[in-house]
Amino acid sequence: MSPAPSSAADLALLLFRLTVAAVFLAHGWNHVFGGGKIRGTARWFDSLGMRPGILHAWAASLTELGAGVLVGLGLLTPLGAAAVVGVMLVALVTAHLRNGFFIFRPGQGCEYVVVLIMCAVAIGVAGPGRWSADYALGIWWPAWVRLAVTAGAGLGGGAAQLAVFWRPDRARADQEQAEHAKL
Repeated sequence: MSPAPSSAADLALLLFRLTVAAVFLAHGWNHVFGGGKIRGTARWFDSLGMRPGILHAWAASLTELGAGVLVGLGLLTPLGAAAVVGVMLVALVTAHLRNGFFIFRPGQGCEYVVVLIMCAVAIGVAGPGRWSADYALGIWWPAWVRLAVTAGAGLGGGAAQLAVFWRPDRARADQEQAEHAKL
């Protein structure tokens, strides 16, 4: 039998969860209400080849907001962590991977999304700690189940979304056509 987590470990998990949650709440909020709002986010998804863009703008934004709430509260933690993994997998493949590892300007490199994916996996596997809704409600999942749900649902959901909706060749053709029209 392993010892119960210490208060320091619970505090560390809380801070870790709240940090990832804040990032996701901010991303979801910004996609809906910031800059170009949801319509601008939809145009961006279209430009990445995620069709129809409006569907993916809403799906990503609501998933980010929901994941932020679940991870922050430590409620159904592996599911919230899986949502983070899925959204970041789609971002990794559609927007960042082709730009190499490092991020020097927004939209480049994959280091940021890889770190968020691994943070979500770590939270999902470790569990939320005692300072969480899961603990208060008596929700407990064995570590292997937490890993399977976090990685399986996250990677599976993201991969399924890419397989069904991502059409990068069409996005490139649309971009080339728009550039040609400017000439």
